[in-house]
Amino acid sequence: MDDKTQALITRIAEALDRLAPPPPSPADFSVAHLFRHEPAGGAFVGAPDYPLALDLLVGIDNQKTRFLENLRRFARGLPSNHVLLWGVRGTGKSSVTKAAFMSMVEAFPALKLVEVDRDEVAALPPLFDLLRNRPERFVVLCDDLSFEDGAAAAKALKSALEGGVAGPPENVLFVATSNRRHLMPRDHAENRGMIASAEDAEEEVSVSDRFGLWIGFPPMDQAAYLSAIHSYAERFDLKVPDLDRRALQWAQLRGSRSGRVAFQFIRDLAGELGKNLPA
Repeated sequence: MDDKTQALITRIAEALDRLAPPPPSPADFSVAHLFRHEPAGGAFVGAPDYPLALDLLVGIDNQKTRFLENLRRFARGLPSNHVLLWGVRGTGKSSVTKAAFMSMVEAFPALKLVEVDRDEVAALPPLFDLLRNRPERFVVLCDDLSFEDGAAAAKALKSALEGGVAGPPENVLFVATSNRRHLMPRDHAENRGMIASAEDAEEEVSVSDRFGLWIGFPPMDQAAYLSAIHSYAERFDLKVPDLDRRALQWAQLRGSRSGRVAFQFIRDLAGELGKNLPA
């Protein structure tokens, strides 16, 4: 190879080095308790502490107790199960996860929460491998999970939960929330042929079976909804003479009763009364 060709190859290599993205900086999990994972660059972005206290989530005491028991075992290094929180929207599935986590970080400082986007399920296997040898213990949360893209995403999640030949990472607890118990989109059969749809369904149901702990969140009845309203109003010192009537009117306008709707009403009431609330 002559000098001119060698020089050209060197310039091309240097240009490619400049175009290539820099390797991600080593993750510093000491800067926060909660993180958001960005798979494109491999970064872990710290997030503010979750502000809502666990005792403000009312009407779901059994769900909170069961989730806390499992989380505490995981934090202590004892056997625990990956968790699927399923049920109607707004009933507190993701709030329970984050509030329960925050209630335990003081006792277990090595506990960290990493949130991943539901559209990045395919990035879970390499993420789990990345966390595997860390000294921290990670709750990995995927909110509103469903397999809109069919069996490919289901296979990626199953691979992450099973861990391949190395087995699942001992220091990772995966928590998913979903409006559907078996994670499948409602129009699943309409978008696929009958045979392909049945095969995809089997793949997706087999993933839900990998969650050892299923916790259901049923719709909130009127008594539980008003209990949530009174709990919030008492905690934040919001006093109006017609609280129940206004809260029920608010739910009627929204067409549903849930913990989310209750807190949205409380935010509106706090704004009316000129008081601040947690974000």
